[in-house]
Amino acid sequence: METKDRILQLRAELHQHNHRYYVENAPIISDQEFDHLMHELIALEAQHPEMYDPNSPSQRVGSDLQSDFEQVEHQYPMLSLGNTYNRDDVRDFYERVEQGLEGQDFEICCELKFDGLSISLIYENGSLVRALTRGDGVKGDDVTSNVRTIATIPLKLQPAEGAQPYPERFEIRGEILLPWNSFDRLNAEREQDGDPLFANPRNAASGTLKSKNSRVVAHRKLDAYLYYLLGEGIPTVSHYDNMQHAKSWGFKISDAMKVAHSLQDIYDYIDFWDEARHSLPVATDGIVLKVNSLRQQELLGYTAKSPRWAIAYKFQAERALTRLNAVTFQVGRTGAVTPVANMDPVLLAGTIVKRASLHNEDIIKGLDLHVGDYVYVEKAGEIIPQIVDVETSKRDETLGEKVEFIKTCPECGAPLIRYEGEAAHYCPNDAACPPQIKGRIEHFVSRDAMNIMGLGTEVVDRYFQNGLIHDVTELYTLGERAAAPMDLFSQSDEDVLLHDIFSKKSGLNILKAIEDSKQVPFDRVLYALGIRFVGKVAAKALASQLKTMENLRHASKDELLAVEGIGDIIAQSVLDYFANPKDAELVDKLAAFGLQMSMPEQQQLGSSLEGLSIVISGTFSHHSREEYKQLIEQYGGKNVSSISKKTSFILAGENMGPSKLDKAQKLGVKLMSEDEFLELIK
Repeated sequence: METKDRILQLRAELHQHNHRYYVENAPIISDQEFDHLMHELIALEAQHPEMYDPNSPSQRVGSDLQSDFEQVEHQYPMLSLGNTYNRDDVRDFYERVEQGLEGQDFEICCELKFDGLSISLIYENGSLVRALTRGDGVKGDDVTSNVRTIATIPLKLQPAEGAQPYPERFEIRGEILLPWNSFDRLNAEREQDGDPLFANPRNAASGTLKSKNSRVVAHRKLDAYLYYLLGEGIPTVSHYDNMQHAKSWGFKISDAMKVAHSLQDIYDYIDFWDEARHSLPVATDGIVLKVNSLRQQELLGYTAKSPRWAIAYKFQAERALTRLNAVTFQVGRTGAVTPVANMDPVLLAGTIVKRASLHNEDIIKGLDLHVGDYVYVEKAGEIIPQIVDVETSKRDETLGEKVEFIKTCPECGAPLIRYEGEAAHYCPNDAACPPQIKGRIEHFVSRDAMNIMGLGTEVVDRYFQNGLIHDVTELYTLGERAAAPMDLFSQSDEDVLLHDIFSKKSGLNILKAIEDSKQVPFDRVLYALGIRFVGKVAAKALASQLKTMENLRHASKDELLAVEGIGDIIAQSVLDYFANPKDAELVDKLAAFGLQMSMPEQQQLGSSLEGLSIVISGTFSHHSREEYKQLIEQYGGKNVSSISKKTSFILAGENMGPSKLDKAQKLGVKLMSEDEFLELIK
């Protein structure tokens, strides 16, 4: 078989396996076999760049593409639905449909209302060509590159045997979601990084889909359910039947969809899913009711904001009443202080709840909380219970004192500060506040940072409590202290503990992991430092652009802002970190212990771009943006993120942002195509 035929064969096989795994939940090969096929495809595609296909299964991993989203007009406006919260409104809707159809028989299609982000997908000849958000209903953001990373959205349709042919061009709409398990994993990562937690999966899904880095989107494992088909030549005039056809083409359609023939059928559907929704892997917040016939939908028409043939019934938020016993305050790795309500245990959404987040001082003031208050706790789509109201009618003479936000750190006593524009309070004593010290050490040794296996939370706490570790630099002297012969030990508590720990196999494994961490790449060392707001993506961008820790610590704010993806807040945080003598000294100590403080030297391939400042914009066929950045540097050029009069030219791919194009035209900056660039560097 010729190589190109093998590429096409692998793509078809992998598309089918993706569908069976993510949509049908019925894989027929092992993960290892799947990975073997994927690696073969990636290798063959690298050998044949002329075979590039944006819808290849290999593109699911995303890229480091940093792009401003282009706004595109919807062919059919994306209107919102009217909402209702009670059965009387559902009955009124049903009767309005009866009146509008003047006695015609009709059916109502009942569907779950998934709590995510609306998306419009356009297919041509069975291939995904564009994905748009709702936007303002008339125009939406083009998020195609991000949507291509979502495994449950087919890049090329794979119709089942005997399926109705799909139209040459059509649009299908649905909801982008973050499943509960992905949401839990994401929040655990953010907590470890010291980042604010997402309140619910919908917020997380929205923030993820709007990420400028599609590799981040791929990592978070979004999901999608599709629920409406539009276009010329769609199979039937029945909405329900159209969605079953779409399922046969490879789309993920909810099995919960059902046709109701009476108002009682609708009530029965609502009653069933009001309870059963709690077992679903994704968040739902209601039911959508649609007239099933497309002809009748057209007859009923639209108001200015929503269709007359559909309505959304919202589930009541789950709420429980319980007594507030106390408010405690927790200090995180970044020094952020979080108030936590401690309550009488109460059953809520299938779990016993005893604690709830109060977020910040403003929330406490708004609730006018007192110890002994009876409070309402909700878990409406929230993974963390929230206090939403106070039952003031139950206050009596036993009511305790008003809850006030603390003024000093509960761990070290330092006066708290509140930065302008932020809701949280912070303990500024990062050098001596125990939770902050332990949190920084735990972050430093974590898998995505220095990956020092064996040093979990309990071990770090034990070492800290016994005075073995006061900061991350002391990790690199543990071996020296533990290696002393027994007769040289002074029998102090520290010496005995060291001997006890490192005389065991687990201790030796920890020492090896500490030594191995000296080979961890510079970008992960930078992330491990725990500089506020510098997550994995920002650390990688800073390391790639500035190359060395020395360059980073002496960079001006303008130089930091020139790094793609780095804004004012991150830039100022980096400046503040290195301006602190203690932080600068810590970096020097780590460097002395042999940690990687620079990116590996790139091999120079030529000098044809010597002295040129080049902006990259758009998407490319032959290489990724990161590969082009590397090529620019290997041929002596300089990557810059913003267009100015000093820009030599723009390496312009497809879908170049309109703002950059407009600025280039105004400044007279030359646009160079991908092929022209490759010819230039030969």
